[in-house]
Amino acid sequence: MDKFSLELDETFLRRRRNNKWHLHPPDVLPAFVAEMDLAVAPCIQAAVERIVREQDYGYPKRSDERADREVANAFVRHMKRRFGWETVPELALPVADLVQGTYASLLAFSDPGDGVILQVPNYPPFREAIVSTERRLLSLHMRDTGARYAFDMAELKRLVDPGTRIFILCNPQNPTGRVFSRDELLAIGRFAVEHDLIIVSDEIHSDLVYTPRQHIPIASLGPEIAARSVTLNSATKSYNIPGLRCGVVHFGTEELAARYHKRIPLRLTGQCSVAGIDATVAAWDDGQPWLDAVMEHLRRARDRAVNTFSAELPAIKLYAPEATYLLWLDCSDLGLSLSAFEFFLGNARVGLSEGERFEPALTQFVRLNFATSFPILEQILERMVTAVRRNQR
Repeated sequence: MDKFSLELDETFLRRRRNNKWHLHPPDVLPAFVAEMDLAVAPCIQAAVERIVREQDYGYPKRSDERADREVANAFVRHMKRRFGWETVPELALPVADLVQGTYASLLAFSDPGDGVILQVPNYPPFREAIVSTERRLLSLHMRDTGARYAFDMAELKRLVDPGTRIFILCNPQNPTGRVFSRDELLAIGRFAVEHDLIIVSDEIHSDLVYTPRQHIPIASLGPEIAARSVTLNSATKSYNIPGLRCGVVHFGTEELAARYHKRIPLRLTGQCSVAGIDATVAAWDDGQPWLDAVMEHLRRARDRAVNTFSAELPAIKLYAPEATYLLWLDCSDLGLSLSAFEFFLGNARVGLSEGERFEPALTQFVRLNFATSFPILEQILERMVTAVRRNQR
């Protein structure tokens, strides 16, 4: 871990021109959007600095292919090295934005009025994509079992109807931090085969998994499941480069890719930026030592936050996430007169993610991002503990 200097102080972070540190007034500590307050990987910094140094801002060309094919090649190498998943670059479509990839997949594989199964609570743009494209939202609840959050296959079977076309999978799951087991993924895959569904699997947090859990790409579970799987992935979360706009939509088969392109012309989803291409290739090919150090930092931060809430605020229900740098906090037993988000913003001056953005009824839930320096994390935790104790007096 000493090889990399990861932590950034508050003064440095507030100089950045980003949404995280400037959405709220300056007395608020932000812990909401999924972005890390950590120094970037040196290999990524070097790749971007080369572009600036050489003023290389034109139409990109790398090797003998279009530059974005380098992203597809790097994706294939990364998937094999990290997860033992062997695929080919011809099935990987580089795109500028995975939310755009989600919308495009809904438009490609369903029609207005068709049913789309979504695990809830979930990443807000998924819900927005379903509603804005006039599909029917079929909510599959991630329920608290007393040991973790999990979905019920019996509930899934009750949800599906003849007009259901798509299952949106988020694995690792945001916001609960679950990493689905092989058995859970096989159950989803077999269900999709049985009911003729397309699985749109967002796996953007796949590199942020804590041992002993292990990420399994759902498309790696056999040819039948792969033939129905559209996988969304990117280096942007694990390597903290969301502003560089680069990701991959992977199709399990050529036939699936052909169905997609029949409705979504290649030009419609745009192209990755020059910086996004080179940064992504650098991350996937050379960034693992840095990511190993980050995961150790995140593990320590996760454990510190979980232990603090368990000891100081036991009324807040939570489970240590199996992946991501996000804590899903159930504040229902705090007896708050406001939403949990409003309470902590107003009384602790901590900006969290509103639970109701992930599921409208969950006003007493918040999501906390613990991917920051330890001095800032300690302030966040201390402010939240103090605010709850003061409210309970």
